[in-house]
Amino acid sequence: MSARMYENFKVNSPNVKYTEENIISDYTYQTTRTQYVNNELIVEPVEQKYTFKTERKVPKLGCMIVGLGGNNGTTVVGGVIANREGLCWNTKQGLQTPNYFGSVVMSSTIRMGHDEQGRDAFVPLKTVIPMVHPNDIVFGGWDINGANLADAMQRAQVFDYDLQVQLIPHMKDITPLPSIYFPDFIAANQKDRADNVLTGTKKEQMEQIRKDIRDFKESNKLDKVIVLWSANTERFSSVVPGVNDTIENLFAALERGEEEISPSTLFAIASILENTPYINGSPQNTFVPGVVELALQRNVTIGGDDFKTGQTKIKSVLTDFLVGAGIKPVSIVSYNHLGNNDGKNLSAPQQFRSKEITKSNVVDDMIASNNILYKPGEHPDHVIVIKYVPYVGDSKRAMDEYTSQIFMGGHNTIVLHNTCEDSLLAAPIILDLVILAEVCNRISMRQEGTDSFASFHPVLSLLSYLLKAPLVPEKANVVNALFKQKAAIENVFRACIGLAPENNMLLEQRL
Repeated sequence: MSARMYENFKVNSPNVKYTEENIISDYTYQTTRTQYVNNELIVEPVEQKYTFKTERKVPKLGCMIVGLGGNNGTTVVGGVIANREGLCWNTKQGLQTPNYFGSVVMSSTIRMGHDEQGRDAFVPLKTVIPMVHPNDIVFGGWDINGANLADAMQRAQVFDYDLQVQLIPHMKDITPLPSIYFPDFIAANQKDRADNVLTGTKKEQMEQIRKDIRDFKESNKLDKVIVLWSANTERFSSVVPGVNDTIENLFAALERGEEEISPSTLFAIASILENTPYINGSPQNTFVPGVVELALQRNVTIGGDDFKTGQTKIKSVLTDFLVGAGIKPVSIVSYNHLGNNDGKNLSAPQQFRSKEITKSNVVDDMIASNNILYKPGEHPDHVIVIKYVPYVGDSKRAMDEYTSQIFMGGHNTIVLHNTCEDSLLAAPIILDLVILAEVCNRISMRQEGTDSFASFHPVLSLLSYLLKAPLVPEKANVVNALFKQKAAIENVFRACIGLAPENNMLLEQRL
């Protein structure tokens, strides 16, 4: 059966009601609860009724990027301008037109069901509930380098030359605000770029970031702002009792100017105090316990860590497939080389260690799901190598070798070579993170038997599909399997319009 694509749809169900302000839907959530009794697993079905409320008004949204003048920042801003202005450019392959390929919001579809002929019906994900369009986002931000975005874009060498020429008039007047620079947290080879930095105490710099957020929101007449870190990878901060382990200790340490408070943590504090969602797109541990506690106290959305672009996405799919097929991965070796400034910064051991930690945990939940293959504590050998090779620029090379045990002592080895233009993969992910974080702030739920609606937990784990090291609420399970993460987004949106989750049983076609 062929599938059909529709741009518009209507949900014809008593479970959903559209008012001028909201979409209100009744939703029955079915899951299972398990417990061990006399060494036997007892499984019980659980049913809970919810009412979802989604605000229909799409706000005027601003995004402030930390690292605005970097490869990712200039690619995001330039890409949105090209789409908004309809800029087309010539390459040796011919005329190219702008698009949002790589964005799950803008370029993926969701199945609504099937028609009387059994054909699947799909609609664009972006049409299911009202969402901000990337063309309408207002961008600003900070960078430790003061180059205007036209010069920074040319330095990045991501876009084709003809497109750069057309973008220069749109980007030459955009300059980043001074940013926070603590040399101890990023590689020494970044020192030459640091000509646009804040001065003063750590508290004074944090207060300046707060003022920057307020000024940006006011000057652009924005309803909401989201701050996103796309700057250099920092070294891991030590979680020090009495310094960053609680809110009280964190603020006292800020007053003292404690060395172990990182730039990204200062940006997170400033954003939370300004009631502004903050997303961490690099692998450092920005969200020390005191910051997470502050976000919970203020009910402000945070998400992280590290953009999930190429190699990690593939790893989360391939490992899920192997373990699900009863095949036992015993060795996973990942090698990368790249030549952009991210690669240069990661050539320093402490910054590489941050990246290594986030990439190494991506298979944990899949391994833990199968105790037939793995004894308690057993884990595949997992090695990650990143090398800086200036010549390849933003065109990152990723090579992976997966060795698995198969039937009767046999072995299977899969080797992949992935060449990916790093910032062209990361830019649509940045847009997705911003759009999804915003829309989740307009969704609330009420459990049956309660009087008030509640928002999503401030630690927004629904963003996990886009992040290498998903940040989740305390005691919640970390899910790395990519298709589970994508299904979570789709099924939450389905619930917002009164539809059951997709189950893939297709019983009507199996009788």
